[in-house]
Amino acid sequence: MRKNFGPKPFLYPQLVMVIASYGRDGTPDAMNAAWGGIAGGDKIFLCLSSNHKTVENILERKAFTVSVADEAHLVEADYVGLVSGNDVPDKLERSGLHATRSEFVDAPVIDELPLVLECKLVSYDPETHFMVGRIVNAGADEAILDEAGMIDPARLKPLTFDPANGTYWSLGEKVGKAFSDGGKLK
Repeated sequence: MRKNFGPKPFLYPQLVMVIASYGRDGTPDAMNAAWGGIAGGDKIFLCLSSNHKTVENILERKAFTVSVADEAHLVEADYVGLVSGNDVPDKLERSGLHATRSEFVDAPVIDELPLVLECKLVSYDPETHFMVGRIVNAGADEAILDEAGMIDPARLKPLTFDPANGTYWSLGEKVGKAFSDGGKLK
């Protein structure tokens, strides 16, 4: 038997993303978001309401970064989601996170978060809150790479969001091989 919840955003896991931008005066800003994903091979979509300072910055600068929050920075990632840049202009600094200018787009890269997508704005619809960015670079700290030089989720330790209960979770263990295990049914 199933329990029906109605139209709820219960898709698991939802990565906790930290979206960063520069303000008009060059001050780095960041916010926490969980509603978004990959759109095709080179785009990311986010659902961000227009009242966010980060959205205002992105619309002006036409660029942003999306970092995957990790377990080690749960408190900081949650903080940038709790506090508005409209009220606390230096919230990134107050969070204890640091930023370095991206080599690829006019946006900050958060130093402590080991995986980042550097994006140029493609479109934003203020009615649906739907933002699309073109990924121009994906960068990863060497500490999260495996022996083959690829991202190791066990080293990344991405933070995920549980929308039904308003909690954060860590990612579990590897249980299979994509594009392979299903071949057993052929």
